[in-house]
Amino acid sequence: MELFNLKDHAQKVSFSEAVIKGIGHDQGLFFPDRIEPFSNDEIAMLLKLPLVPRSQRILRHLIGDELPELEDIVADAFTFPAPLEPVTENTYCLQLFCGPTLAFKDFGARFLARVLGAVRGGRHLTILTATSGDTGAAVAAAFLDQPGIDVVVLYPKGKISALQEKLIATLGHNVRAVEVDGIFDECQDLVKRAFDDEEFRTRIGLNSANSINIARLLAQVTYYFEAAAQLTEQQRDHLVFSVPCGNFGDLTAGLIAKALGLKSRFVIACNANDTVPRYLESGRWDPHETIPTLSNAMDISRPNNWPRVEALVKMQGWSLKDFDCGTLGDERTEQSMREVYAKSGKVIEPHAAIAWKILEQHLKRGETGVFLGTAHPAKFKQAVDRILGTDIALPEALAQRAALPSHATEMKPDYETLKAFVLKELGL
Repeated sequence: MELFNLKDHAQKVSFSEAVIKGIGHDQGLFFPDRIEPFSNDEIAMLLKLPLVPRSQRILRHLIGDELPELEDIVADAFTFPAPLEPVTENTYCLQLFCGPTLAFKDFGARFLARVLGAVRGGRHLTILTATSGDTGAAVAAAFLDQPGIDVVVLYPKGKISALQEKLIATLGHNVRAVEVDGIFDECQDLVKRAFDDEEFRTRIGLNSANSINIARLLAQVTYYFEAAAQLTEQQRDHLVFSVPCGNFGDLTAGLIAKALGLKSRFVIACNANDTVPRYLESGRWDPHETIPTLSNAMDISRPNNWPRVEALVKMQGWSLKDFDCGTLGDERTEQSMREVYAKSGKVIEPHAAIAWKILEQHLKRGETGVFLGTAHPAKFKQAVDRILGTDIALPEALAQRAALPSHATEMKPDYETLKAFVLKELGL
């Protein structure tokens, strides 16, 4: 697989190199300049396969001859289902929260962890990642006790749910949790500064497990095909995905699936952090200060993956005008959760509620809508119970962690402080 730096096209790398580097010169993202589509017959064949063999073929098609262990890596990483649950007459929830940390990030994080284990050679790696909720937990669990790899997870203090925090901050071992007194964008900026610090980057073997890493992104392509495989042929011909968007990695993965030949259109669902919807309307990129919301994983004002979306749209000859999009504030998010509960008895959490409502607003007659359920409702138990008047049970993965003490280190959003902390923790 040949990948290019979107900010410096002269920098060309293989898939393995892109995974190791994480990010290119001038914080440029790695991305292919061409995606070879499957034929219609190949798509039909793929949709008849189970999740793992289908995913093996999709990822082998994208990555090419690199990584002889790819099929084994996929089989080892994707050990849980992604069921499609009917919600209303023509809408379904793709439940991406059946993995070990109960979030869609488990697909990408587990795949990335195993790929890095295969390509790192004898090099020590330090994973530095910022999370607005679910990424950190998935990454921490995927890399826990993996030889030769240390993990540092940054998250904004008080701006992820208590149970999301427990999944990150109670692990210990080779996982360091850092509670940053700031917002997610500041956590993300610290990661970017670390990648710009060449001496520090080389010294600790720096890598990132955010969706800026191409391995995580490609893993997420597979569950769009899994959703389509669970529908009838007639439904697949008029398929609409509604994606709750934060850093826009999930949307990018969906668009790669479309470029591969999956028939679909996409709805962009945002909360009050509406940089992209405003950009699509006005043509001006004007990030505002990040607003804390119920849907905290979407509380991102400067989404890292948007350059990939624009590159893919240009590559495929699409138009940004092809996207329907919408935003939902907290009050309407709560109304949507109650509406789904009243109509179907289904409990959904705030991110899925935004995706469902905006899907409903844009779904046309004869279309089948699939919205992404990116996290288990129990990860937001306090809010969900308050809004719906329920008392949802904690799945075992959460119940085991809920009472454990946190090992997090609190820190101001200061790069030199972070740098000193990491060097000390690694004994350097």
